[in-house]
Amino acid sequence: MTEEEARSWCDARFGADATQRLDAFRIMVLEENDRQNLISPASKDAIWSRHIVDSAQLVDHCPDQASTWFDIGSGPGFPGMIVALVTGLEVTLVEPRGRRIEFLHAVANALSVSNVTIEKAKAEAVSGRADIISARAVASIPNLVAMTSHLRHAKTRMILPRGQNGDSEVAALPAKWRAMFHVEQSVTDPASAIVIADGVKA
Repeated sequence: MTEEEARSWCDARFGADATQRLDAFRIMVLEENDRQNLISPASKDAIWSRHIVDSAQLVDHCPDQASTWFDIGSGPGFPGMIVALVTGLEVTLVEPRGRRIEFLHAVANALSVSNVTIEKAKAEAVSGRADIISARAVASIPNLVAMTSHLRHAKTRMILPRGQNGDSEVAALPAKWRAMFHVEQSVTDPASAIVIADGVKA
């Protein structure tokens, strides 16, 4: 997916107003990247496809009845801030690093993102119940299951972008979990996988 295709995808999926907000966020990420390493230098010129659409596509896997989304290890806001920018869901960004938290607050204030809560903590220290839990490049799937057990209810869906290792990670899961997980293909890269699971019990 090219950068032009990625921006057009957002425009078609979420509308021009949402795309403008995403572009404002893109600019803030790139400016802040000069002060702290939010994204890799190699991905700066592909931020629409590598980060924005890669995050925004997760919304397509969100059940209609979901209202609360917890993003674990949000970093600069991928995918959680993107989800908050393009949906009306109540999104909680969970991130332990102080400078990342300062940036997330700056974004929320600058773009008037009223449906986001920012928690400076590790997942284990956060309270609440999530209809959706996402995590991007944070930990292994078993570790994510363990660290979010107190945040899940019987119908919580886990949506986990896993790059090119999704199939092998699911195959390596304990038998009691394996049948609960399935793999969807990323729209940005045919080799990248999104691992999804419903009602996982720790």
